[in-house]
Amino acid sequence: MLPPQLTAESFKTYPPKARALAIANLPLLKELPLAFTPFLLREIITYDWKFPKEQVQLTSQFDYLTKLWPTQRKREMEPFESLKLNDNLESSDWVNKPAQFLEQLSAHLWATQQMDTFRDASETYVRKLNVNLPSEELRVPRLGIVVLGEGVAKTEYKLFQKLRRRGVYFSKLDPAQGLAAIADALRARATAQSTPFAHWHIEGSAITSPIPGYASVTYDGLSAVRAKLSSIMLSAYESPKFDPEQLRTKLAALTPESVGITGAEDGPLERFQLSLLTEGSGTQVYSTTFVQWAAREALRRAEPLTIYSRYSPRQKERTMDELLSGNQKAATDPEGSLIDADMAAYYTWINIQRLSGADNARFLAWFEGHNQAVAIAPGLKPATEEPASIDMAGLLKRVLYS
Repeated sequence: MLPPQLTAESFKTYPPKARALAIANLPLLKELPLAFTPFLLREIITYDWKFPKEQVQLTSQFDYLTKLWPTQRKREMEPFESLKLNDNLESSDWVNKPAQFLEQLSAHLWATQQMDTFRDASETYVRKLNVNLPSEELRVPRLGIVVLGEGVAKTEYKLFQKLRRRGVYFSKLDPAQGLAAIADALRARATAQSTPFAHWHIEGSAITSPIPGYASVTYDGLSAVRAKLSSIMLSAYESPKFDPEQLRTKLAALTPESVGITGAEDGPLERFQLSLLTEGSGTQVYSTTFVQWAAREALRRAEPLTIYSRYSPRQKERTMDELLSGNQKAATDPEGSLIDADMAAYYTWINIQRLSGADNARFLAWFEGHNQAVAIAPGLKPATEEPASIDMAGLLKRVLYS
């Protein structure tokens, strides 16, 4: 089957919103080459579970392609059309299994030395697409807060070395009521800007007091789900004929319901949590890795106005069999977790810088229960140190209004 043969019936197995989107753009999909169409279908088929930002990005891509003159669109697709595909690719079920098709396509392009052509074509297309996408003006500056170091009473490790170069280092912060002050500031932002999935709260331990208006993701809250996934993975690892690709396919086919992720519905947040555990490396066994990956993916996919990450001690490193055994009594490593989270905080700042409004973004990283923090904001001079004492409420004001 080739794209010109697509009909409305081709999308009968798609979820409702995805099916409607595919059918609405059927004339366009029929014009596109086989080396390109499945990339759109991979995004369409998960449309019902995408975050609002992702949905807008996808529909904007259709708007861009549709508005091109036919000769322009043909010229844009010419490099993809020129790729030589084999009969196996053409006869595969690329409509209902676009992700699997794209894996096979990648292998074929490498084997036939066409990957460079494909990569150049893709980069050119994405560059032109991004130039033509509508720009966004943020209603408030983007804010990231990272709290780390739970359980560490004292450390010789020098924190925030990379972040200090970009902001102000505070060494006389009064830690009393620090978490409460952060929660107050976060609640105020959600009250003022109540767009769905605009605010995120990610924890390494359980969230005892959910913040209204925040999408909440917690490592401890998914312990039962992680145990199920660990059982599946351990069984695969111990199989005499371990097949990584087969395991990957099995994990990709899981649904939130099948592993016990419950919510109001099978929606974006449930699917997001499942993807963290089935697509991330180490997210099933290390809380620090889970929080870092969750923050990265939330920023990449949902582009939130606010993201708050709080790290807790991860378990100590052990053998793979021990890690996947589901033993919840494993010893923790607070000091090692502090070092993990320090680097993760820097990565979170970098990921915020990749989003719109980066020049006006605000960021705060705090060593929980201690007097060390680093703050980044347009009005704060980089690579400096604040000699005066300050409490968390006052520091947050400096971050938000500088």
